[in-house]
Amino acid sequence: MAQFYSAKRRVTTRQTITVTIHGLDAFGQGVARHQGKTLFVSGALPGEQVEVELQEDKRQYARGRARRILQSSPERVTPRCPYFMVCGGCQQQHASQALQQQSKADALAHLLARETGQQATVDEIISDNAYGYRRRARLGLHYQPKTQTLQMGFRKTASNELVSIDQCPILKPELDALLAPLRACLSSLQAVRRLGHVELVQADNGPVLVLRHLDALSDGDRQKLERFSHEHRLALFLAPDSEQLEQVTGEPPYYQSHQLKLTFSPRDFIQVNDAVNQKMVAKVLEWLDPQPTDRVLDLFCGMGNFTLPLAKSVLNVVGVEGVAALTAQGAYNAKLNGLENVTFFHENLEEDVTRQPWAAQGFDKVLLDPARAGAGGVMQHIAKLAPQRIVYVSCNPTTLARDSQILLSAGYQLAKVAMLDMFPHTGHLESMVLFSKT
Repeated sequence: MAQFYSAKRRVTTRQTITVTIHGLDAFGQGVARHQGKTLFVSGALPGEQVEVELQEDKRQYARGRARRILQSSPERVTPRCPYFMVCGGCQQQHASQALQQQSKADALAHLLARETGQQATVDEIISDNAYGYRRRARLGLHYQPKTQTLQMGFRKTASNELVSIDQCPILKPELDALLAPLRACLSSLQAVRRLGHVELVQADNGPVLVLRHLDALSDGDRQKLERFSHEHRLALFLAPDSEQLEQVTGEPPYYQSHQLKLTFSPRDFIQVNDAVNQKMVAKVLEWLDPQPTDRVLDLFCGMGNFTLPLAKSVLNVVGVEGVAALTAQGAYNAKLNGLENVTFFHENLEEDVTRQPWAAQGFDKVLLDPARAGAGGVMQHIAKLAPQRIVYVSCNPTTLARDSQILLSAGYQLAKVAMLDMFPHTGHLESMVLFSKT
């Protein structure tokens, strides 16, 4: 068959260029200019002269990776993790914690100002230790038939391929110490070829292990796992599928927050950075300024991370959540802690919450902590409730900026902004904003 030349068909090779980095985006990529467009460079820091291998060249921007640092930044530090730049879990271990925090704070302020049209300043950065902070992790498992070895670890960047690890310095030390013996234990199981993943959680009463297995476990495998749990003093849960969870050994996990005991299921959402979470809850209490006569509404309340501490200071709190299991856990924790002025409701937060009977008396203060999709379905209803103060805790600055516009147009002002350094060394940008009536 004859082949005809097409102007769209071209053979490209990886081009190497030299640039000077002038900024750092919130995801830890160096930012430069090349041929009139923005160039994002992984592994590069502001002020550095870098030899870059271009990987993607679009009309508006380009991407590349640093092959060689020709002139190094004083903010460049030595990563603690031997898997950094291979494992996809961290992107910024080569940057000082101060630079990471400032770049995220700058990105947050810029985005809020651009989307709302109002001056936005990050008033404070809430942070703690940059290593040993993560109290929860999910590790993939994959058996390699050729080498007859079990891989256990995290995914590579933009890949399903596992990076098999024996250590992870961002994990709580108790969990980090479990990695090598855990892989040895799992490698010895008869079911080693049919394991899905493991979840590790560091509760205040000890570590928790959840093993997802694809086939029923033999008595011998169960005994090995039980022995491992006793040797390492951890609670063992087995998960034959995504719905079932069998507790085999140990006590139900819990964590302490503001003199309260919060029990949870290993599959329940909890903030992975306990130290920053404690400071975040304290800051919410400070910003909302709860008074003994206040009625407070906590939307997307989960199992009561904010709801229960608030209940200690106000007349009553209503916690609303779209996941029934979490509202049940929150109600259990309220009873456990002797809090009788808090009520949890399972509701669809895309619907008008102001029509619910529990909203009839109105609220003085509102708190919301939505998932990455934001709270677009409920923002107009919050404005109708007309509380004095609103605190919005966000894990996605884009949806925060979008949702903020509704409150600003309803007469609220952006009173305070904080950047939460919840996930050091990663591109996650968490924040919280206080809105008050003008």
